Amino acid sequence: MEQTAASPHQPPGARPRVYLAGPDIFFRGSAAIYARLKALCERHGLLGVEPSDGGMHEGFEGSDAERAQRIYEGNVALIREADGLIANLADFRGLEPDSGTVFEVGFAVALGKPVVVYGVPEDSYASRVCAVRDCAPDADGVLRERDSGVMVEGLGQRLNLMLGCSTAIEPSAEAALARLAQRLCSAGRSGVP
Repeated sequence: MEQTAASPHQPPGARPRVYLAGPDIFFRGSAAIYARLKALCERHGLLGVEPSDGGMHEGFEGSDAERAQRIYEGNVALIREADGLIANLADFRGLEPDSGTVFEVGFAVALGKPVVVYGVPEDSYASRVCAVRDCAPDADGVLRERDSGVMVEGLGQRLNLMLGCSTAIEPSAEAALARLAQRLCSAGRSGVP
C-alpha cells in the first residue's frame, strides 16, 4: 500500500484534512453522523471534511444532470485537497459497499492518499455470499453460485481484493481516524510516507 505524506499545499501547522467517505449522506441522521465524525477528527488533530453538495443553494434551478455533475466535481475537488480519507464500507443495499464510496476510495488511492476503511464485517466476503446464496465448489474447486455459475471471489479477503489490498481496515470510524492520524502525523514529522 504505497501512499504519500500529507499534502504539500497545507500551511505549516495546519491540521491534516480528511475526507469522510461513505453512504452516510443518504441517512436521515446524516448531520449528526458528520458532526460525530468531525468531533472524532478534532480529537485526533484532524480536520474532517464531509462530502459536498457542489456548492448549490436551496434555490438551485439546474437539471438533475447539472446537479449530479456539480456534486461529482465538488467531491472530487475535496478529495484532491484532502490529505487522507476514511470510508464507511459497510454493506449498503446488499453484500457490497456503496458504489460511490468505492469510487472515492479508488480515486484517493490513485492520488496516493492514505485510505483507512471501517464498517467491514469480520468474516470473508465469500462466507457472506455463501450465507445468502446457494454456492458450491465446481469440479476445479472454484467456489461458484449454483444458479448462475458466477465465481465467488475467494482468497480469504473481507472485501474485494482491490479494496482489501489498497486500504487499511479498522473496526470503527474512531479506530480508522486514529490510524490515519498516526500515519499523517508521522509522515509530516519525518517527511517520508
